[in-house]
Amino acid sequence: MRRRLFTSSLSVGLLGGPLRTRAQPAAAVRRVGVLEPGIIADSRQWPLPLIAGLRDLGWIEGKNLIIERRAAGDVPELLPSLMAELVRLKVDVVVTFGTPSVLAAKTASTTIPIVMAVIDDPVRAGVVASLARPGGNVTGNTLIEPQVHARRLSILKEMLPTATHIGELVNAANPAVLVSNHSDDKVAHSLGIQPLVVVVSDAAGLEKAFAELERQRAQALLVPLDALFNSNRLWIMGLATAHALPTMAVGREFVEAGAQLSYAANPAALVRNAAVFVDKILRGAKPSDLPIEPPRRFDLIINMRTAKAFGITVPQSLLLRADEVIE
Repeated sequence: MRRRLFTSSLSVGLLGGPLRTRAQPAAAVRRVGVLEPGIIADSRQWPLPLIAGLRDLGWIEGKNLIIERRAAGDVPELLPSLMAELVRLKVDVVVTFGTPSVLAAKTASTTIPIVMAVIDDPVRAGVVASLARPGGNVTGNTLIEPQVHARRLSILKEMLPTATHIGELVNAANPAVLVSNHSDDKVAHSLGIQPLVVVVSDAAGLEKAFAELERQRAQALLVPLDALFNSNRLWIMGLATAHALPTMAVGREFVEAGAQLSYAANPAALVRNAAVFVDKILRGAKPSDLPIEPPRRFDLIINMRTAKAFGITVPQSLLLRADEVIE
């Protein structure tokens, strides 16, 4: 049975289920690098699900583990130099977030093991040969974003049955855009939707993007997974509210910022699962021998407060399927 949570607080986080504790690793201190294209609010506690997962597996930061954190602050051009720092530090493993990070990491080193915490489709992005047999020095999680996109469109249409023009933000600086057709024309056509794709290269282009959506008479908005959008979610949702665009986004943080809907792989569970890959590699496993894993859990989150503010009556069919409803 799917769980449903009703909460009035916007600070509740999802950390995923506990992992079984293994025997304590050897006393030698190991070094793990983390490469993030976006902005880190609190580097000491980030990424918390990874830290918690490693702790449960016997790796304690400050004791037998050092975590080297590097974030590009939404400037993807910095990723190669940040990865070069991690190479010089001789990290044992690098954990990456997003397509730009893993591409920078793979370009910098073909020997340091790389664990993808979050990525759309690593095969189509040219990162690995296949999910079952990745080869090389890269393994980890995949979001399988192209397949999920159709489901997001369907859910958004279910909430807004009369909407026919749905805008979608796309970050041109994200290499995944070049290989993922986020606006699936076949699915959109079957739902009676005309996708309105608006390209954004940086945060400075967001206001212009919303002006273009208004010019094209968008009736709703879909915001895909992207570090640029996540870092600027408050600004994006402020613009979406100002332009009266009900929004389907990715992740609870976006719903807390005001989005009406999110349907996505549970991000904390994905990051926590990255700890399992790191643990196996630190114990001697080769990335090429570890199949890439798809998400095990997808969450549908509905923000009833912002839906009501937009005058939207959320169908009972969606409420019954929701994993969490924020009142």
